Amino acid sequence: MTNYVYIATSLDGFIATSDGELDWLEEIPNPEQSDYGYAEFMKSIDAIVIGRKTFDKVLSFGQWVYHKPVFLLSNSLTKLPEENFGKAEIVSGDIKKIINQLNQKGYTNLYIDGGRVIQSFLQEDLVDEMIITRVPILLGKGVPLFGTLEQHLKFRHKKTEIYNDTLVKSYYIRDTNRGDNR
Repeated sequence: MTNYVYIATSLDGFIATSDGELDWLEEIPNPEQSDYGYAEFMKSIDAIVIGRKTFDKVLSFGQWVYHKPVFLLSNSLTKLPEENFGKAEIVSGDIKKIINQLNQKGYTNLYIDGGRVIQSFLQEDLVDEMIITRVPILLGKGVPLFGTLEQHLKFRHKKTEIYNDTLVKSYYIRDTNRGDNR
């Protein structure tokens, strides 16, 4: 059972502008139209856990981009609007219980996405691996990848890849000496 974070961030640690835009990611030169390993990563996961803002952002792309089950974490939304029915299943409550339920249903490799959701998973020490791609831009302000934590979370560097002399993609795995009490 592994919970993955796979995300791009600016050099100053933001995953979106203050208004939630991602247009700065489109400025990256990509002459070969590479997905930088995203499709391969998606093959390794069973389901996606996202928050409401990320869900709304993905909907704005025009076509649904996920081909895996999506679980939308929301304590306020009780049902999806009719036009989005079937794209995600709403889950709410205690994150650890939700993860246990998903694992029992056979969803053992989860892609955790969205700023607040990632921060919530980190606060509960539920992130096993992080794949973070640094984009060489300073946004100055925006939606931070990391928030305040009540404890130190140690990760080990697994490897780093560089794409087009521009993007730096680093893989981190949670330190196994963490006294896991999940």
